[in-house]
Amino acid sequence: MSFGPPPSIYTQSTVSADQQRRKKRRRTLLGAVAVVVVAALGAGALLLSGALDQDSKTSAKPLAATGQGRLDVRETVEKRPASTTSTMGFRFSTDDMSAGEQYEMPGMWATDKILAKGINRSVVGLAVGTDASPGDERWKLQFTGPICGYTDHVTGENRTAVLFKGSQDEDALCDHVAFFDLDDGHKIWEHRIPVSRVGNSKGTPENDALQDDPSVTVTRATVAVTWGGGSDAYDMDHGRRLWSTKTTGNCKDDGAAGGGALLIRVSCRHDGKPADSWESLTYKVRAVDPRTGRTKWTYSAATGVRDVKVPSTDPPVLAVAAGDTGYTELLSLDGKGENRATIRLQNGQYVGDCNFENDYLVIDDCPTIPVGGGQVFLRSKDSDDALHPSNWIVGFDLATGNTTKKFESGPNETLRPIRTSGGQLLALRLSSDRIAPMGLVSLDPETGKETPYFYFGLPLEAENFTIIDSNDVLVQDGRLYFGAKQANGPAKQGEKEWTLMVLGIESAARRTGTAQ
Repeated sequence: MSFGPPPSIYTQSTVSADQQRRKKRRRTLLGAVAVVVVAALGAGALLLSGALDQDSKTSAKPLAATGQGRLDVRETVEKRPASTTSTMGFRFSTDDMSAGEQYEMPGMWATDKILAKGINRSVVGLAVGTDASPGDERWKLQFTGPICGYTDHVTGENRTAVLFKGSQDEDALCDHVAFFDLDDGHKIWEHRIPVSRVGNSKGTPENDALQDDPSVTVTRATVAVTWGGGSDAYDMDHGRRLWSTKTTGNCKDDGAAGGGALLIRVSCRHDGKPADSWESLTYKVRAVDPRTGRTKWTYSAATGVRDVKVPSTDPPVLAVAAGDTGYTELLSLDGKGENRATIRLQNGQYVGDCNFENDYLVIDDCPTIPVGGGQVFLRSKDSDDALHPSNWIVGFDLATGNTTKKFESGPNETLRPIRTSGGQLLALRLSSDRIAPMGLVSLDPETGKETPYFYFGLPLEAENFTIIDSNDVLVQDGRLYFGAKQANGPAKQGEKEWTLMVLGIESAARRTGTAQ
C-alpha cells in the first residue's frame, strides 16, 4: 500500500514468501523485546514493595472527565492497572526501507482500539495489541499531497484534524484541512483554506511555494486554522465555516492553540530592524471565542521576546523565550489575559520543552510542561554527573508562582513529565544503568506520593524514543506509546534492517485477563 513517494516498501508489492519472511522476523524480534522487558522486570521489580500489586483492583480503562462531551477535546483519566508487570502492547515496524529513504511521520493519536500515525500524505490506523507492518492497516486515509500541519488534540468521540498540500508537487501549497475519525478512518469533511505569501498578509498566491506557515487545532465543537493572513474556523459536525478574520498591517496570525479554549498567536514585524532578525518581531496572544471569532482579550509580550508557545489554553499559560537559553519563563494568565504569576526557569535550572517549529507549526506542543489542577510542572536539568544522572520535577502554583511538591528521581534515573491525568501527573522514570527498569509512574501533587503503573525495558533500537522532545510520547487507554517523527532507511545500499516506527507498552494484566 502506498504512503506516497519515494518508492519503497510503501509503493512496491511484496511476494507471499517475503511476507512470511518478514512475519517470522517480526516474531523473532517480538520475542527478543519480551526478553528485554522480562529481564528488566527481574532486575528491578523488587525496588518497590510487592504489596503494590496486591491491593490494586481498579480498572486501567480511562474514563472521560466529568461533564465532558463528544465535541469537547478529550481529557482521559488513566487508572492504575492491576499489575506493574508490562508486556508489548503494540508495534509498528518495517524492514523494507531502502538506503537514503526518509519518511516524515507527523502526528500520532490513539483510541482504545486504534493507533493512528501520519506518514507522508497518509494517516494509517492500526489495531492496538498487534505487531504490525505496512499492509496491516485497519484503515488508511490518503490525501492529495503530504501532511503539512496537525494537532495533538482529539475530541471526545475520537476525531482530529490535519492540514495537507493540494498535490505532490515540490512547490505545492499547504492549503487544505481535513477532519476525520480515528476509529474508522472516515473523513468527515475537508476544505481548501486561504494562503498568504511570506511577509505579506494580503497576498493569496496560487503558485507560490513561499507561504506563511499555517496551523490547525481543535477546541469545543470547532476546528480552527491560522494561515498567516488571518484565521478561519469550521464546525466539527458539518464543516461549515463559522467565521473568518483577516490580519492588518505588518502582523500575521502565527499559530493556533486549542484544547479547553482557543488562543491565537500573532507576530508583528517592525520597520527599522533587519527583516531576518528576531529584534524586528513582537508577539501578541489573542483569546478567541471559537464559535464566533470574537476576541475576548489580548496579551502583548514584552519587546525583546524571541518566541512564545502555549503549553495550556485553559488555564492560559505561555512559555516565553527572552534570552539565548531557550524558554526563560512561564506566564500564568487570568481570565482577562492579565499576568497572574511569572515562573522563571532560572537560567536553565528548569527545562521547558516546546517542539521546534520546522515543517509543522504546532504552538501548543510543549511535551514536558503539563498543566493541571492549578499547577504547572517542570523538570530540572539533568545533573552534571554523566555516569550517574539524576533530576527532579517541581510543581508551581499558577496563582502565586510558588513551588509546591518536589519529586526526586534518585541516582542513575531521571524523571520526564508527560501529562496530567485527573489530579495526578503521569511521568516516565528513565533508567541509565541498564539494571533498574524504566517505568510509567503517577505522581500525586497533593501528597508527593509516587505510584508505579508498570515497569518496562526497551530494546536498543527503541532507546532513542525516550527523547521526548524529538519523538511522540503519549499515554492513552492504559498504554504507553513511543513514536518516531521521522523514519530513515539503512545507511548503506543493500542492507536490511528493521525500522521501528511505533512501540506500545501495557500492563500484562490486559493480556492475561486479570481483573483490573
